[in-house]
Amino acid sequence: MKAAVLHNVGDDKLDVRDDVTTTAVGAGKVRIRIKATGVCHSDLSAMNGTIPVAVPAVLGHEGAGEIVEVGAGVTSLAEGDHVVVCWSPQCGACKECVNGQPQLCMAYMINAFSDAHFMFDGTTPTFGMAGAGTFAEEVILLEQGAVKIDPDIPYDIASLLGCGVMTGVGAAINAGKIEPGSSVVVFGCGGVGISVIQGARIAGAATILAVDMVEAKLGWAKQFGATHAVTPDQLPDALRELTGGSGFDYAFEVVGRSQTIKAAYSATRRGGTTVVVGVGRAEDMVELSAFDLFYDEKNLRGTYYGSANIRRDFPRLLALWRSGQLDLERMITRRLALDDINDAFGALSAGDVIRQVITFD
Repeated sequence: MKAAVLHNVGDDKLDVRDDVTTTAVGAGKVRIRIKATGVCHSDLSAMNGTIPVAVPAVLGHEGAGEIVEVGAGVTSLAEGDHVVVCWSPQCGACKECVNGQPQLCMAYMINAFSDAHFMFDGTTPTFGMAGAGTFAEEVILLEQGAVKIDPDIPYDIASLLGCGVMTGVGAAINAGKIEPGSSVVVFGCGGVGISVIQGARIAGAATILAVDMVEAKLGWAKQFGATHAVTPDQLPDALRELTGGSGFDYAFEVVGRSQTIKAAYSATRRGGTTVVVGVGRAEDMVELSAFDLFYDEKNLRGTYYGSANIRRDFPRLLALWRSGQLDLERMITRRLALDDINDAFGALSAGDVIRQVITFD
């Protein structure tokens, strides 16, 4: 089958090849025929080493498809089921799952770095990014990594739930816990940032300021619910105009850099909440004033996968989509084929798109 392979961390292109196979479907696993997969910035982060990945690897982690084979012991899924790929499966039994933080479940994380469920050239074991690898026509997943959805949901719409939309909307609703009538600022207006903006709108925020260096993204942000949009150099004036200089109730950093994390923290009012959504490099340290941490009593927190309970939140997001409150169709800027994956990365890096979706016919 065809798949896009990263041979070495640091490579600037993926190798799209047609000699890739999967391993057999073992106990507790399923085979999924991928129908659609989003191109996420985290795929670029895996290529450049920001996000750890075992190589060689089939990249891609934001996908949807159809179950074509189930392994022994699988009880919750059957052939023909439509599913969304979850790259961070939740076991439901560990301390984190039981205590209400299933997004932090590590029960299956080792699988991503130990189970090479692809092979190319007939001899080379190949991993899947985050245990998935949706830049392939088929993928083997743990049963817990496939979430069943209704068959009438388009695959391209469903694929967005697997990462970007869940991460962004979840950051607003689950992590930030935005309250109605509040003020929000969002740094970074790519696919995840747009999802944060939609989450803030759904939660009832009265003021939503979008901040980005790319003018086109500011226009998109307004289309999806931002009440105001500025470039970074315009932020001080906007902060004074919209908050009287006191800062925003909630600030979301969706870039993954220490500079923007500090800017988001600074733009948060005393007693407000700063949520770090973007994935930064491990060596990029954030320096904050020890006195300010005490005096301002701000809440600074991260959010992993939108702090999601996928069994609860995927259906909740689809209900919001069905009701017209969550706009997923317009988030798809471009549909393309797997052969175009490297061009898609170029458009993503340039900020020319919100979300690109690869479809398999």
